[in-house]
Amino acid sequence: MKRYLVFALLGPFIGGFLLLLTTTYQSGYWAQTGLGEVGKLFVVFFKTLQYSYLFGLLPSLMIGAIDDILVHIRRIGPVVRMLLVGLFAFVLASLTYSSRGPDSGAVQFILYGLVGFVPAVISSWLVHKYIKEPQALAAPTPT
Repeated sequence: MKRYLVFALLGPFIGGFLLLLTTTYQSGYWAQTGLGEVGKLFVVFFKTLQYSYLFGLLPSLMIGAIDDILVHIRRIGPVVRMLLVGLFAFVLASLTYSSRGPDSGAVQFILYGLVGFVPAVISSWLVHKYIKEPQALAAPTPT
């Protein structure tokens, strides 16, 4: 249960901030910006934080469920599990957010993919580091 709480709290927060950074970069906002403009970015982030949680909670919990499933597979170590969860979140986020029109490209695909990859890997790492994981059951030995 703690695993899902970590994913639910961190996923939308980090993902929402990365999504805001990605969309401002894609719009050309960072071409000529000053320190005051960066302050406006944080104001917008905190004003839209409730929407990050509204629309990011369910996808974060889905990624947490995948992490929970992979924990029970004995052959998959924690680092491989973090990468698998991150890659799944990368593909899910890039397919969800990036467009498929004439302005799409590798940069857009990667930036929107990182919106899912970074929160998933950080959440999975925190769960591995600070929350006791269940041990996989050993196969019964024939007697």
